[in-house]
Amino acid sequence: MKTVLIVDDFAPFRQLICKLLHGAPDVRVACETADGLQAVEQAAEVQPDLVLLDIGLPGLDGIEAARRIRKRSHQSKIVFVSTELSLEIVREALATGAVGYAAKPDVAGELLMAMEAALRGDRFIGKRFEGHDLFPPTVSDDAL
Repeated sequence: MKTVLIVDDFAPFRQLICKLLHGAPDVRVACETADGLQAVEQAAEVQPDLVLLDIGLPGLDGIEAARRIRKRSHQSKIVFVSTELSLEIVREALATGAVGYAAKPDVAGELLMAMEAALRGDRFIGKRFEGHDLFPPTVSDDAL
């Protein structure tokens, strides 16, 4: 069973994600929060397999929260789910070590794909961002 931490400051959106995950096999929502600082603490405590993380959060924005989560919960995969559509912000978010990014308007069709990819150890980028070089280069990319 894979565990998920949902981080979004809009309760109806957290409820939508929970509803979408209800049909996913072998996935359990371990906890949810609306605050970036609480997300870091919960990730450290629960050590979820996956963190679904918004960018615009009170307490600590999602990008800084992702940096801190990566330090305190090393095995947790992070997928951003945000209304932010700026390519620069998407790049900055993915530079934290996150493995995926899905836009909130596309979440119904892309969330489960993003989660499956992340849990397999693959990267995911939403369709609206295809064709853009958004992930930072990896060591193997630099060697080419």
